[in-house]
Amino acid sequence: MLERMKEIIAEQLNTDAAAITEESSFKDDLGADSLDLFEMVMALEDEYSVEIPAEDLQNLLTVGDVMKYLKDKGVE
Repeated sequence: MLERMKEIIAEQLNTDAAAITEESSFKDDLGADSLDLFEMVMALEDEYSVEIPAEDLQNLLTVGDVMKYLKDKGVE
């Protein structure tokens, strides 16, 4: 899951996938703003066929947070 997420995040945030880890913070480490995050969430929703409500976004600060969230939703 991490490898595919890194590809999606790197594409959406126009950054190097090799620099992305589970501990990477979207805002602090990857320089994402709210529009970047919105577009990335849409890409993740498409990829994993899940819906991520806006109120859940405030708790998803790192790549690892998103991975745990998706796994909790049943995504492998």
